[in-house]
Amino acid sequence: MKLVLHTLFFFHLYVGIGALFGGAAAMINPYDPLGVSAESLVNSPFSSFLIPGIILFGLLGVGNIAGALALRRRSKYTGYVSATLGGALVIWIIVQCLMLDTVVFLHVLYGIIGLIQAILATRLLVAQRMFPFNLLVDFLNHRRDNTRDA
Repeated sequence: MKLVLHTLFFFHLYVGIGALFGGAAAMINPYDPLGVSAESLVNSPFSSFLIPGIILFGLLGVGNIAGALALRRRSKYTGYVSATLGGALVIWIIVQCLMLDTVVFLHVLYGIIGLIQAILATRLLVAQRMFPFNLLVDFLNHRRDNTRDA
């Protein structure tokens, strides 16, 4: 379980720092952040990268740094936080690919990182028997016990 926690911590820091810088770049220069022209937003409801930058900075930047801190403090809710942030990253990447009408290596990389975060967080929740997995484990154990008795 230690490897799961260390991996989640690393991913939270990696995604969080990247999202803070990317979000800040989009807020500082919303029409051409990091060389990406606002013209690439033709398939989106946005005319600039300001709103996406705020969301990126706040949700995925601050959120993942907070997730890393929750892991460091050994919060019992770490699994929920990590699963939510991993899922949010996957959704962010899918929406971004649809809006920009392109897929590049970084989209694939961050999409995979988000999936790994969600999977590892789910494993953590199962190991800690946190809701809803405690109910699932109890149900499966109960069925197994009843099968043995029959």
